Formats: sequence, structure tokens, C-alpha cells
Amino acid sequence: MRPSSEPAEPAAPPMVQWDRVGFLVGGQALAQGGSFILIIAMTWTAVQLGGTAGVSAVLLASSLPRALMLIFGGAVADMLGPRFVLLRTTAARAVVLFAGALLVFSVDALWPLVVIAILEGSLLGLGGPASSSLMPHFAKKEHLARANSLYAMVVRLAPIAGAPLGALLIATGHLGHALLVTAGTCTAWLLCLLYVTRGLERPDRDADESMVRRSADGIRLLVRLPRLRWMFVAAFTLDLAFNWPLEVALPLLVSERGWNVSVVGAVIAAFGAGALVASALGVVLAHRVPLFARLVVTGTGIAAGILTMALLPSAVGLGIVACLVGLLSGFNGPAIVTVYQQAAPPDRMGAAMSTLALAGIGTAPVSIALFSSLSLLFGVSATWVLCGLIAFVSPVAAFVALRKPEPGRQEPEVADAPPATGDGGDGDRDGDRDGRPAAAVPAPRTAASAQTRSELPVERPERFPAAVGTAADRGTAPLTDGLPVGVAHDAHTAEVNHSPALAASAARADVPRPAPTSV
Repeated sequence: MRPSSEPAEPAAPPMVQWDRVGFLVGGQALAQGGSFILIIAMTWTAVQLGGTAGVSAVLLASSLPRALMLIFGGAVADMLGPRFVLLRTTAARAVVLFAGALLVFSVDALWPLVVIAILEGSLLGLGGPASSSLMPHFAKKEHLARANSLYAMVVRLAPIAGAPLGALLIATGHLGHALLVTAGTCTAWLLCLLYVTRGLERPDRDADESMVRRSADGIRLLVRLPRLRWMFVAAFTLDLAFNWPLEVALPLLVSERGWNVSVVGAVIAAFGAGALVASALGVVLAHRVPLFARLVVTGTGIAAGILTMALLPSAVGLGIVACLVGLLSGFNGPAIVTVYQQAAPPDRMGAAMSTLALAGIGTAPVSIALFSSLSLLFGVSATWVLCGLIAFVSPVAAFVALRKPEPGRQEPEVADAPPATGDGGDGDRDGDRDGRPAAAVPAPRTAASAQTRSELPVERPERFPAAVGTAADRGTAPLTDGLPVGVAHDAHTAEVNHSPALAASAARADVPRPAPTSV
């Protein structure tokens, strides 16, 4: 029996905390819905005040600071903890929106919109990686895939509710009203964060750590961890091939074939409906569908669908294929993000998610500029076919990633450690030289005692050197030359989400990402 004086072992945390997941997803629903309200209101007002130059200035004022702050956002989240970062950035964002509403009621000019856009974009970029790193705290193993599917479904619903409300507010009221509503949704998100992040401790910080050096953690992770690197390639190439067809080529193709402009809306709506249905199914079935199917099979189907859409002569057929592509995207998107989250060591989760977010943000302008230029030479249909061929790189990269070792899942290697004996012979080699017996070798961990990938490195007696190359040391210990944020992937690995674009809000919005830019 256990001596009565010995304290009982603390109960293991549940595999999924649905109450916190619910508040996290619900708060994000309000926050992202408010962001889409602000997108419509800010861009429309900018057009009225400054035309094309005005809306371009507001968009750049938001997107450039956001991308820049994402570089540091991951390091800040890892060094200070997601609770510290999110409570402060969200509170600051609410203050900016309330103050901005008061300002635009009294000043009818473009410069207040530019100032609001700069501050809003900076705060979203700084807090985005911290927000993306929360879900693995509350959902483990196969439940993380379900939680991310729930998140993806909310991301799909946000533009459906937010964009029309933003248009209504700006049509019947004033930009200040839209800012006040968005500030209210931001405040509600802050209240949700107070509960969701309760108990998340601030990580210990090394006094020698440099914020500038830590800002490159995400790149070091891609160099160090092959599985993470190939998953990054899978996400990047799919986004690269996906943006131009839906945002630029679809209207051009419809116009070339003499179809009505309503076909554009119908195709995007069909894609969004398919993705929404898949995300809802993922909440219930994601943990039952093999990861290979959710990642490689769906990626192959998406690439084939993009290729087929360029060649279809019928608008009805185009809509049907778009719906199927959306259905596959609803499974594939959350899968990539989950892989990142489950593979990343807890102390580098922010760095991993900031890199993934930058991949999504960075591909949009590159895709549009690159393929728009090629379409002038080869035509819209031929360039669309090229996008489909490039999309096939994604499932190939995902397949390669699945074949890479999982650094955070391997058992510690204790080979070559001599057994401890008490005879003072060779087995005493690690004991004291005065003849005292060596410390006992710790018993190997069993499957029942193994913790999830968020566990700390296995403790060993100080007399025994840590086993070289153990999974815990490679996957969670801070590094000096390279950083571990692995993308480990096993029977219950995770899924990806790509933030929604304004021009095609139904496009790849299935990956947990920071809230969309407000303009």
C-alpha cells in the first residue's frame, strides 16, 4: 500500500476540454465575424474618400505591418506565453477600435483609416501565432483533429455572417458604427480569453535569449525537422496553386465563355458549401478517417479538381466540381494544421504557427502576380491547368512527410548504458570511485506511462548522462543552433487551416489562423 504520508499523484488532464474548446471557438467566431464587418466598412469608406489610391493605401497599411509582426509574433508567444500576449494584444485592439470610432465620427478624412489599419494589422500579427497555439493545450491526440475541424467550420461561417452585416452597417449608418460593433466583438473575445487561458503558465525565460534571434526560430525548425519542412511545402504549394484560379481566373474564365456573372458567385458558394459540410463532418469523424486519406488522398483530389475546372465546358459542371473540391479542402485544410500543432514542441509552437501563417499570407500576392503574368502569354485556361499541375506537388510532399520519422514520438534510447551492479566491478563505472554503488538506472518507460508529445524530457539521475538523441531532447529542449518545432505526425496527427481571403471568402478558410486583417 502507498504510505499515507505520500501525496497522491495528480490526475492526468482530460484528452479534450470541450468547455474551453467551445469558448475558444465561440470567441473566435465573434472576433472573425467582427473582422469581416470591418473589412467591408473600411474598404468601402476608403473607396469613397480616396478612390483606388485610398483603398490601396488602407490595404497596404494593414497587411504590411501584420506580415512584419508575424515574424516576431511567434517568438513573443513562445517567450512570454499565449495568455500574456493575447490578453494584452486583444485589449489594445479593443481600445484602438473604440478610439477609432470616436475619431472617424469627428474627422471625415482618409488618414484616420490608415492609422487604424496600421495599429490593427500590427496587433493582429503580433497576437496571431499565440492564438493559433492555444488549441493543442485543450485537445490531444485524435481529438485535436476534431477541434480543428470545429474551428475551420467557424472560419467558414464568419464571412457569411460578417460581410453582409458590414455592408448593412455602412449602407445605413457610418464607419464609426462598424468600428463600435467590431470593438464589441473584440471585447467579447477578450472575455472568452480570460477563461480559456486561465491556468496557462508563463514559460521560464532565459536571460540570454534574444528576441531577434528567436524571431528566426520558424526557419530553423524547417531546416532541422524534415517532417515539418515537407508539410510546409505541402501547404505552400497548395495555397500557391489555389489563390489565382478562384480570385482572378474564375471571373476571367466566366467572361471568356460568355456566362452570366452570377456563375462566379455560384461557383464560390458551391466551394464554400462543400468545405463547410466537410468541416462539420470532421468534428464528428476526423478521428476515424485515416490521416493518409485526409492528407494525401484529399490533396490529390483537390489538385485533380483544380485541373478539371479549367477544362469544363459547362457552368453546372464547374459548380459541381467546385463543390467537390471544397468538400476535400474541408478535410485537407485542418489536417495540415493539426500536423503542425501536434509535431511542434510546446516551447516553439508559436514559431511554427507564425511560419505557417506567413506561408498563407505570402502566397496570395505571389500567386496573383506570377500567374496573372503567365496568363497574358498562355491564356487563362492554360495557366489554370498549370496551377492544377503545381497543386499535385502538395500531396506528394505530404506523402514524403508521412514517411519521415516522428522526432517527438520515439521512445528514449538508453542503449549502451551499462547495468548498475553492486559488486564494485565494471558495472560500478558510473558510481563513486570510492566504492559506493552506482545510482540505479531508471526503469524504462512503458507505453502506459508515456505521455503525449507535450511532455517534458525524461528525468535521469545526475550521474548518468542523458541518452544522446532522445526524442524528448530533440523535440522539446531549447536549442542553440537550431530550433525544434517538429511537425510530428502519427495515427492522430493534425490538420491545416488557411485564412479566408476577402475576394473569395469561401476559398481556403479551413486552417486555424489569426483573425483576418481588418481591411
